[in-house]
Parts: sequence; structure tokens; C-alpha cells
Amino acid sequence: MLNSRAVDWAPLDHAAKPPVKVGDMVSADAGGMPIYRVMAFEEGRAWVATAKGAPARAMPLDGFRWRAADA
Repeated sequence: MLNSRAVDWAPLDHAAKPPVKVGDMVSADAGGMPIYRVMAFEEGRAWVATAKGAPARAMPLDGFRWRAADA
């Protein structure tokens, strides 16, 4: 499972193009659970998974408020 230890969070800028990219970690709450990794995009939704090898599911991008800040 992905975790929030030692991760700095930044507000997700929904006006940016694109607001996130494949590989980013996102969450509805800064450091809150669950934390997802973006796997792909499709029509305003992100395919996300909670852990490597876990099944991905499509979720609306506007449901996420935070992304892991660049290290």
C-alpha cells in the first residue's frame, strides 16, 4: 500500500494542463488515506491504484485535492 510518510503534499491545480501526470501520487486529503498512484487517463478521469499490482479503477480527477510535491 502507498503511504504518506515523508511525502510533502501540494494542492492540486485543476486549472493546470495537465493537473497531474502518470506516476503522481494523489489524495483527497493531504496525507490522508487512501493515497493513489495515477496509472492512466481517460476523459476527465484518472485510472488509479492503491499499490503496485493492485487493480486500477477510474475516478474523477476533480475528486482529488492534493498531489505529492516534487522531491
